[in-house]
Amino acid sequence: MDKSMLIGGIFGAVAVTAVGSYAGYNYLGKSPQYADVLSVTPVVETYFTDREECYDEVVQQQAAVKDKNQIAGTVIGAVIGGVLGNQVGGGSGKKVATVAGAAAGGYAGKKVQQQQQANDVVTTTERRCQVVQDKHEKITGYEVEYSLDGEIGTVTMDDKPSGNTIPVSNGQLVLNALTPDAS
Repeated sequence: MDKSMLIGGIFGAVAVTAVGSYAGYNYLGKSPQYADVLSVTPVVETYFTDREECYDEVVQQQAAVKDKNQIAGTVIGAVIGGVLGNQVGGGSGKKVATVAGAAAGGYAGKKVQQQQQANDVVTTTERRCQVVQDKHEKITGYEVEYSLDGEIGTVTMDDKPSGNTIPVSNGQLVLNALTPDAS
Protein backbone atom coordinates (compact mmCIF):
# COMPACT_ATOMS: atom_id res chain seq x y z
CA MET A 1 0.00 0.00 0.00
CA ASP A 2 1.14 3.39 -0.84
CA LYS A 3 1.92 5.78 2.01
CA SER A 4 -0.02 8.67 0.46
CA MET A 5 -3.02 6.43 0.05
CA LEU A 6 -2.82 5.44 3.68
CA ILE A 7 -2.60 9.06 4.79
CA GLY A 8 -5.49 9.98 2.47
CA GLY A 9 -7.61 7.16 3.85
CA ILE A 10 -6.90 8.17 7.45
CA PHE A 11 -7.56 11.80 6.64
CA GLY A 12 -10.85 10.88 4.92
CA ALA A 13 -11.96 8.73 7.85
CA VAL A 14 -11.20 11.53 10.29
CA ALA A 15 -13.11 14.05 8.12
CA VAL A 16 -16.17 11.77 7.81
CA THR A 17 -16.14 11.13 11.59
CA ALA A 18 -15.84 14.87 12.34
CA VAL A 19 -18.70 15.81 9.99
CA GLY A 20 -20.93 13.02 11.38
CA SER A 21 -20.16 14.03 14.97
CA TYR A 22 -20.95 17.66 14.23
CA ALA A 23 -24.27 16.76 12.53
CA GLY A 24 -25.22 14.45 15.40
CA TYR A 25 -24.33 17.10 17.97
CA ASN A 26 -26.49 19.69 16.21
CA TYR A 27 -29.38 17.21 15.89
CA LEU A 28 -29.25 16.20 19.57
CA GLY A 29 -28.68 19.75 20.78
CA LYS A 30 -31.74 21.19 19.06
CA SER A 31 -34.90 21.45 21.11
CA PRO A 32 -38.30 20.71 19.55
CA GLN A 33 -39.94 23.54 17.64
CA TYR A 34 -43.51 22.60 18.66
CA ALA A 35 -45.38 21.21 21.67
CA ASP A 36 -48.31 18.90 20.96
CA VAL A 37 -51.72 20.08 22.23
CA LEU A 38 -53.44 17.23 24.11
CA SER A 39 -56.64 18.98 25.23
CA VAL A 40 -58.25 22.42 25.36
CA THR A 41 -60.86 23.31 28.00
CA PRO A 42 -62.57 26.74 28.02
CA VAL A 43 -62.33 28.69 31.29
CA VAL A 44 -65.86 30.05 31.81
CA GLU A 45 -66.79 32.96 34.10
CA THR A 46 -70.41 33.14 35.22
CA TYR A 47 -71.92 36.47 36.22
CA PHE A 48 -75.39 37.86 36.84
CA THR A 49 -77.04 41.14 35.91
CA ASP A 50 -80.07 42.56 37.68
CA ARG A 51 -83.12 43.81 35.86
CA GLU A 52 -86.55 44.89 37.00
CA GLU A 53 -89.50 42.81 35.81
CA CYS A 54 -92.97 44.37 36.19
CA TYR A 55 -96.50 43.14 35.59
CA ASP A 56 -100.07 44.31 36.22
CA GLU A 57 -102.18 42.38 38.71
CA VAL A 58 -105.95 42.65 39.03
CA VAL A 59 -106.89 43.10 42.70
CA GLN A 60 -110.37 43.03 44.23
CA GLN A 61 -111.07 44.81 47.50
CA GLN A 62 -114.24 45.30 49.46
CA ALA A 63 -115.79 48.64 48.64
CA ALA A 64 -115.86 51.27 51.36
CA VAL A 65 -119.02 50.96 53.44
CA LYS A 66 -120.95 54.22 53.82
CA ASP A 67 -123.64 52.92 56.18
CA LYS A 68 -121.75 50.72 58.67
CA ASN A 69 -124.82 50.15 60.91
CA GLN A 70 -127.10 49.28 57.97
CA ILE A 71 -129.61 51.95 59.07
CA ALA A 72 -131.10 52.33 55.58
CA GLY A 73 -131.75 48.60 55.27
CA THR A 74 -133.20 48.42 58.77
CA VAL A 75 -135.57 51.37 58.19
CA ILE A 76 -136.72 50.19 54.76
CA GLY A 77 -137.21 46.64 56.07
CA ALA A 78 -139.17 47.90 59.12
CA VAL A 79 -141.48 50.01 56.95
CA ILE A 80 -142.15 47.16 54.53
CA GLY A 81 -142.59 44.67 57.43
CA GLY A 82 -144.93 47.04 59.26
CA VAL A 83 -147.06 47.54 56.15
CA LEU A 84 -147.26 43.77 55.58
CA GLY A 85 -147.98 43.12 59.29
CA ASN A 86 -150.73 45.68 59.23
CA GLN A 87 -152.46 43.61 56.53
CA VAL A 88 -152.85 40.68 58.91
CA GLY A 89 -155.53 40.28 61.53
CA GLY A 90 -157.87 42.80 63.04
CA GLY A 91 -158.27 44.84 66.25
CA SER A 92 -155.47 44.59 68.79
CA GLY A 93 -154.01 41.64 66.86
CA LYS A 94 -153.46 44.00 63.98
CA LYS A 95 -151.28 46.25 66.17
CA VAL A 96 -149.24 43.26 67.36
CA ALA A 97 -148.88 42.03 63.77
CA THR A 98 -147.80 45.49 62.62
CA VAL A 99 -145.15 45.76 65.39
CA ALA A 100 -143.97 42.17 64.80
CA GLY A 101 -143.87 42.80 61.02
CA ALA A 102 -141.89 46.01 61.54
CA ALA A 103 -139.37 44.24 63.84
CA ALA A 104 -138.96 41.26 61.51
CA GLY A 105 -138.75 43.53 58.47
CA GLY A 106 -136.13 45.73 60.15
CA TYR A 107 -134.00 42.69 61.02
CA ALA A 108 -134.39 41.25 57.50
CA GLY A 109 -133.57 44.64 55.91
CA LYS A 110 -130.40 44.95 58.02
CA LYS A 111 -129.24 41.44 56.97
CA VAL A 112 -129.97 42.10 53.28
CA GLN A 113 -127.96 45.32 53.39
CA GLN A 114 -125.08 43.55 55.22
CA GLN A 115 -124.95 40.87 52.50
CA GLN A 116 -124.98 43.45 49.73
CA GLN A 117 -122.17 45.41 51.39
CA ALA A 118 -120.08 42.23 51.80
CA ASN A 119 -120.48 41.41 48.11
CA ASP A 120 -119.76 44.97 46.98
CA VAL A 121 -116.16 44.86 45.68
CA VAL A 122 -114.00 47.29 43.77
CA THR A 123 -111.63 45.92 41.11
CA THR A 124 -108.36 47.76 40.50
CA THR A 125 -105.13 47.04 38.67
CA GLU A 126 -101.90 47.32 40.65
CA ARG A 127 -98.40 47.42 39.19
CA ARG A 128 -96.05 44.89 40.82
CA CYS A 129 -92.30 44.86 40.23
CA GLN A 130 -89.46 42.63 41.33
CA VAL A 131 -85.74 42.39 40.65
CA VAL A 132 -84.66 39.26 38.75
CA GLN A 133 -81.15 38.14 37.83
CA ASP A 134 -80.15 37.10 34.33
CA LYS A 135 -77.29 34.56 34.13
CA HIS A 136 -74.48 35.18 31.64
CA GLU A 137 -71.38 33.14 30.84
CA LYS A 138 -68.16 34.44 29.29
CA ILE A 139 -65.06 32.52 28.18
CA THR A 140 -62.07 34.21 29.84
CA GLY A 141 -59.35 31.88 28.60
CA TYR A 142 -58.43 28.29 27.76
CA GLU A 143 -56.81 25.63 29.93
CA VAL A 144 -54.43 23.83 27.52
CA GLU A 145 -52.76 20.49 28.27
CA TYR A 146 -49.67 19.91 26.12
CA SER A 147 -46.76 17.48 25.66
CA LEU A 148 -43.22 18.81 25.22
CA ASP A 149 -40.24 16.45 25.05
CA GLY A 150 -42.34 13.66 26.55
CA GLU A 151 -43.43 15.73 29.57
CA ILE A 152 -47.03 16.84 30.05
CA GLY A 153 -47.86 20.34 31.26
CA THR A 154 -50.76 22.76 31.40
CA VAL A 155 -51.04 26.45 30.70
CA THR A 156 -53.90 28.95 30.69
CA MET A 157 -53.98 30.90 27.45
CA ASP A 158 -55.91 34.02 26.46
CA ASP A 159 -56.78 32.56 23.06
CA LYS A 160 -57.60 29.04 21.91
CA PRO A 161 -54.64 27.40 20.14
CA SER A 162 -55.10 27.66 16.38
CA GLY A 163 -54.07 24.05 15.72
CA ASN A 164 -52.72 20.90 17.32
CA THR A 165 -49.36 22.44 18.23
CA ILE A 166 -47.91 25.38 20.14
CA PRO A 167 -44.65 26.98 18.93
CA VAL A 168 -41.56 26.51 21.14
CA SER A 169 -38.48 28.74 21.23
CA ASN A 170 -35.41 27.97 23.38
CA GLY A 171 -37.38 25.24 25.15
CA GLN A 172 -40.22 27.62 26.14
CA LEU A 173 -43.77 27.82 24.80
CA VAL A 174 -44.39 30.88 22.63
CA LEU A 175 -47.84 32.14 23.62
CA ASN A 176 -49.84 34.89 25.18
CA ALA A 177 -50.43 33.04 28.47
CA LEU A 178 -52.26 34.23 31.58
CA THR A 179 -50.58 31.92 34.10
CA PRO A 180 -48.41 28.89 33.32
CA ASP A 181 -48.84 25.95 35.72
CA ALA A 182 -45.83 24.23 37.21
CA SER A 183 -47.04 20.72 36.36
